[in-house]
Amino acid sequence: MGLRERVRAICRRCRSVERREVAEFRRWAENTDNLVRLSALVFVPLLIALVTLLSNAVAALPYLLFPPLASGAYTLFVRPESRYASPRRFVGGITAGAICGWIAFVAAERLLPSAAGGTVPPIAAASAIALTAIVTWVLDVEEPSAFSSALLVLVVDMGTGTVVLRPLSLFVLELSPRSAYVVSVLLSTALVAGAFAVWDKTVYERRATYLYGTTHGDDHVLVPARGENDAESATMAARIAADHDAGKVVLLDVLDGIDADVLAAHRGEGDPESVDEADAERVRGAAERLDGIAERLRADYGVPCEVIVASGDPAATVLDTAERANCDLVITPYETEDGALSPYIRTVLSGPVDAIVHRSTGTTDWRRVMVPIARPGDTAHAMVDFASRLAGDDGRVSVCTCIDADGSRRAAEHRLSNVVETFDGPVETRVARAEITTYIEENAGAYDLVMLGSSGERSTASRLISPPTFKRLKEVDCDVAVVDRGDVGR
Repeated sequence: MGLRERVRAICRRCRSVERREVAEFRRWAENTDNLVRLSALVFVPLLIALVTLLSNAVAALPYLLFPPLASGAYTLFVRPESRYASPRRFVGGITAGAICGWIAFVAAERLLPSAAGGTVPPIAAASAIALTAIVTWVLDVEEPSAFSSALLVLVVDMGTGTVVLRPLSLFVLELSPRSAYVVSVLLSTALVAGAFAVWDKTVYERRATYLYGTTHGDDHVLVPARGENDAESATMAARIAADHDAGKVVLLDVLDGIDADVLAAHRGEGDPESVDEADAERVRGAAERLDGIAERLRADYGVPCEVIVASGDPAATVLDTAERANCDLVITPYETEDGALSPYIRTVLSGPVDAIVHRSTGTTDWRRVMVPIARPGDTAHAMVDFASRLAGDDGRVSVCTCIDADGSRRAAEHRLSNVVETFDGPVETRVARAEITTYIEENAGAYDLVMLGSSGERSTASRLISPPTFKRLKEVDCDVAVVDRGDVGR
């Protein structure tokens, strides 16, 4: 191998590693808890640095402004869904605390002038906390950092001199140190709250658009015609694809023992008289059947449909056709062999394309969908996304998880909330203290479809110790769909 080829090989490996690292980072960031912590790590230090520039205009206030500001800003970004993550509460609470502390000190200084003596009067500290609690409660701006600002204003320079405040160099104010502190708190909290509001609207509330692949993908769906319920699987594909304007369905039938010249003749690229008539009839029959399904899907769901008849190894042909037809999702009927998943299904699930394995009971109406989730992340989001598309505006999606102790309930509810809060449709959450397989078997009768995640993200040892949930489900009274996110996580 020459030098140029070696350099190219090294570059290809580097790009491959880079893509894997980017995919891993994207998958990590799709966990809402990780996203908000990353945002806090990035935005809070930058905002504090920006506020430092503002506070440099107040020479008497070196660091007293920062403790309540930093703690409050961290709460904003790390808990954006909490009651304290409100710009109004953040600005109003911290500023109200500073004002209450200022009032408490002035009152103590005038009522008990001998108690000051160059130190903070204890009565002023107690009054500052009490007054802050009352004011923030009455105004509904309760904020933990408000009590920090109420106490810190007491220890501002007690001299009688004035402080020159030049906010953004627009005008000049001559204020006492404590009044300057209050003004600085107001300006700095307003700056941080404004940045948070922009981040919340443009990044956090729209994180599904930026992070989750299913919100802008999985609209070109390939359906292999296999088994007795492939028409139902094709209907599932149409309902998923129809949710996107650019959606389409590709119906594929892979025939065994068909020569390439027979397929070429069927496409009008060869001489039909030179091919075996029996094989040609098989191809025509498969194409006519798929055309009938495609015509129904076009009429019922308004989604474009293509029909492909091919020959070769079923799994390899499915994955190759998905790539050639630019499909980003494969929905295939469920198959078993000797009580386990068939080699065909295992190959499709281990492929690079998102896949749904559909075990059908014959229904094409999935208005009530159960989505059991073990952990947050891209697969969980994909399952809820697919379930929401299938249920539609008139249906209902129930996202659930199981715990083994009541002490885990609050954390489980938080995880489910992070997963579903990006969806606008009717999605409910449930936390059950039960074993997951038992819970599904006992409640599946109330649903039309149970959508599960595959075990692609788990290690081989983990799967041996605890088999995937869908393998442990014997009989349920509804459809079952197993979702795999392609190469994500592998």
